[in-house]
Amino acid sequence: MRWDIIELLFFAYRDFVGDADQELEAFGFGRAHHRVMHFVYRYPGLKVADLLDVLRITKQSLGRVLKQLLDEGYIVQKTGNNDRRQRLLFATPKGEALVTKLATMQTKRIERALAEIDAASAETVRRFLRAMIDRDDPDKVLETIFKNASVKE
Repeated sequence: MRWDIIELLFFAYRDFVGDADQELEAFGFGRAHHRVMHFVYRYPGLKVADLLDVLRITKQSLGRVLKQLLDEGYIVQKTGNNDRRQRLLFATPKGEALVTKLATMQTKRIERALAEIDAASAETVRRFLRAMIDRDDPDKVLETIFKNASVKE
């Protein structure tokens, strides 16, 4: 067993999301809200169906979170131009500000960690994390995200 890596991942995840959790708590939001906001901000026009695939949550769970984010003005939903059944999601300026604040906190933690290793080791970390993602995933959403050249920097 790789107890060392398992425990390091547990603690790294705890601290990585912990910074954002404290900020989100003030808004009555949780990690699901954070994940939804992150992907909606990063991929403007993301379809609700694709978001379900990315997050691997139920339609009911997403519906509850989306409703709150829509009602409070963090995201907007538009119908597709070609397919009126499509629901496309976009972050509002208010949503963009929240995502940017959370990402800044998380980026500081990542940069502190990367400052302790060289560039080759940083690439190894990136490859390791990608390798941890389930490659048997039947949808192509993650592949699209990794290859999407128009994502916000």
